[in-house]
Amino acid sequence: MKSGATFTGITIGFLLLSLIFLVIERVFGGRRGKPLVRAGWLVDAAYWFFTPLVSKALSRAVLIVPVGLLIWLGVVSLPEVRAGHLHGLGPLARQPVWLQVIEIYLAVDLVGYWTHRLFHRGRWWPFHAVHHSSEDLDWMSSVRLHPVNDLVSKFCQVTPLLLLGFNPVVTLSAAPFFTFYAILLHADVNWDLGPLRGIIASPVFHRWHHSKDREAWDKNFAGLFAFWDRVFGTYYMPRDREPQNFGIPEEFPKDIIGQLVRPFAQAFGRK
Repeated sequence: MKSGATFTGITIGFLLLSLIFLVIERVFGGRRGKPLVRAGWLVDAAYWFFTPLVSKALSRAVLIVPVGLLIWLGVVSLPEVRAGHLHGLGPLARQPVWLQVIEIYLAVDLVGYWTHRLFHRGRWWPFHAVHHSSEDLDWMSSVRLHPVNDLVSKFCQVTPLLLLGFNPVVTLSAAPFFTFYAILLHADVNWDLGPLRGIIASPVFHRWHHSKDREAWDKNFAGLFAFWDRVFGTYYMPRDREPQNFGIPEEFPKDIIGQLVRPFAQAFGRK
């Protein structure tokens, strides 16, 4: 019953977002006059059902380590966790909720920035290449994620915050916001947020991150606050043109099974 309800929820969410972004991309964006079904659509549609189902299981797995450590240290008890009475600990949990929200969103994005940079290096790259393999970038491309990429990113973002004592409910509430914002960042629109272009990540900002243009490689890692890239020297937002050429330079499987399996072979030496 639960799996059926989850599938129904994902389906309804997919249809609602399809309607929203159909308007956004075809009225305000670059998909006017283009076919409704573009290259790679079926692969991305498969990811739209695969990623949320896997992510739900991964999210639970991610909580095992920090919560288990807190139980082992005697900070909280198992009955408290089972009863949902874990409200954080220490001075950080005693802060007003609005202040925790600000701190958590800044911290999540900062950790996400460095985790994202990690996945552009060495053996981590094949897993992240799945996300970059979309050559016709739009909102649907946002959930083309390898489970390894998803698991490591979530673990790195959630674990420190819970161990520091932030309210778990407030911490985990960041996930839906960042998920929707990631969808918006991939939308086929040339929005750059004008005077806020160097502060808040925009679709143009993130679409440059997906560009195959050499000068755009390894740029614009932030998921929300573009100023992280300015601080760490990875900001790229030319004013004289828009990002158009997407994908990765190397050959990569076009089907979802190949994309899920190939990174393991690439990462561990088998091409």
